[in-house]
Amino acid sequence: MNEDALRDLLIAAVLFARQPSRLGGMVIRARPGPVREHYLGIIRQHLAQGSAWRRLPLNIEDDRLLGGLDLASTLALGRPVLSRGLLTEADGGVIAVSMAERMPVALAARLAAVMDQGVVQLARDGLTNETPARIGIILLDEGVDDEHVPAELVDRCAFHVLLDDIPLAQIQSLTTMLDGALSGADETAAVAVTDRFADRSMPVLSGELMHAMCATSVSLGIGSVRADLLACRCAIEAADWAGRSHVEADDVTLAARLVLAPRATRWPDMSDAEAPEPETPPPPEQADDHASESPSNDVQSPADALDDVVLEAAKSAIPSGLLAMLLSDPLSRNRVSSSGRSGAWKKSGQRGRPAGVRSGIPGGRVRLSLIDTLRAAAPWQRLRGAHAASRIAVRVDDLRVRRFKERSETTTIFLVDASGSSAVHRLAEAKGAVELLLADCYVRRDQVAVIAFRGRQAEVILPPTRSLVRAKKSLAGLPGGGGTPLALAMDAAVALGTTVAQRGGTPVVVVLTDGRANVARDGQGGRERAQADASDAARQFACMGFAAMVIDTSPQPSPAARSLAEHMRARYMPLPHAGAEQVSAAVRVMAR
Repeated sequence: MNEDALRDLLIAAVLFARQPSRLGGMVIRARPGPVREHYLGIIRQHLAQGSAWRRLPLNIEDDRLLGGLDLASTLALGRPVLSRGLLTEADGGVIAVSMAERMPVALAARLAAVMDQGVVQLARDGLTNETPARIGIILLDEGVDDEHVPAELVDRCAFHVLLDDIPLAQIQSLTTMLDGALSGADETAAVAVTDRFADRSMPVLSGELMHAMCATSVSLGIGSVRADLLACRCAIEAADWAGRSHVEADDVTLAARLVLAPRATRWPDMSDAEAPEPETPPPPEQADDHASESPSNDVQSPADALDDVVLEAAKSAIPSGLLAMLLSDPLSRNRVSSSGRSGAWKKSGQRGRPAGVRSGIPGGRVRLSLIDTLRAAAPWQRLRGAHAASRIAVRVDDLRVRRFKERSETTTIFLVDASGSSAVHRLAEAKGAVELLLADCYVRRDQVAVIAFRGRQAEVILPPTRSLVRAKKSLAGLPGGGGTPLALAMDAAVALGTTVAQRGGTPVVVVLTDGRANVARDGQGGRERAQADASDAARQFACMGFAAMVIDTSPQPSPAARSLAEHMRARYMPLPHAGAEQVSAAVRVMAR
């Protein structure tokens, strides 16, 4: 990384440390190691004296996160006593989250609400309370492949930092060189950091500079208004750090590099295609009149010049490879993060990930939550006459049972088109993919099934299994040739998928075909009728809501296969030369 880019990262750390809650947070993508710890040390070094620094575990309970009833104090005093949560303890400081790419959705939603409101609103256990929680959050992203930090939190963080390719010696050397600049020697600025929430005048951001910032955001393809707001706040903080009363162009260009550049989704030149066409020039006799009424179009206004300066600054700071990654994988920005295990979530009574508590009577497969039961009974002890410390009056209404959720087992159902002269190649691909997937079944708890369709029938040649030996025997003798009964294959997939779902599993359907059906549901030939039946069967399949993928095995992408995927509401993947490893990798991504 060049020195200018690294300097920007260090400045981002200082600006965030000055005003964590105003700038929202930082997403730091880096592996655990000395570089990441050194960068976190810079942030802690520049936090105001006495500011809180808390680590937030991903398995934190709501009582510890938001606060709640202090059970021991309530039982001792005979009256409800509230305990402070982690978010309240960190008021005015920073919360760091390791492995943020694995954060549960519910936890991300709670953090986003607190970041927006600046308070924790508690309403539970018969108690209501509101406490300040003006926090900044550091999301440490260690994800690989399709693992990403929740988008609702990323959008609220001003700075996105990449540290993976920075040598430790380089960041240490530059930190030493810039120590005087980064320490904020200005006494006025130091006082401002110490009293962050006091009413004080902040540098003024002019409308012209704000327009330049927003124009740059649009040119980079940034669709979130929060990015513009955070960039403006960053520019104001940069001016305040420098001791200026007004925001200058250098502050705005700095904010564009720090906040807008990492969020870019396109090169600015791409917007030129959307620009309105130039107006038709006026007739020659009217040219002199127009020239006297308005300035020449060749003269650039100061506002446009400022927009270009800010845009160029943002372009120069776009991380290398970012746009290439977005263009090569357009789904990566919307992909849901996962922990690498397949299957949908389902309710469980005795095992799995905790999913809260509810009122109920324990018994059978439902387990008592003792602490939550005591917490529900504690506020009423004085009214119930239980004064002695050894006696706790518990009634049926106080009983709480624990809820769990766990991943269901995934069954990948392959629909293999065994018709036509090229069936041998497609069957070889399917066999190889099945064998590769079975190797992962012991870890992923997956099963695999194969339905082959040819001639006038669709047959389940391999029921759901984890047995590699059984799979090889079932696939070894499969012949090829004949017609393409695609509608019957869809019906067989619906039947088998429904059976899997009724047993508590999660079916994932993968169709290897060119989409050219020529055998109808009743076994009669005719391409037009067969295509109509296949489209109707695909729509019925879509109503089941199963995850699905259509792998187009034609020599060239086939409109028929694409249309089949649209009717099935399935992902379409044109892989004319798909190998077993490609098919297996694609299925793994879809099944997560």
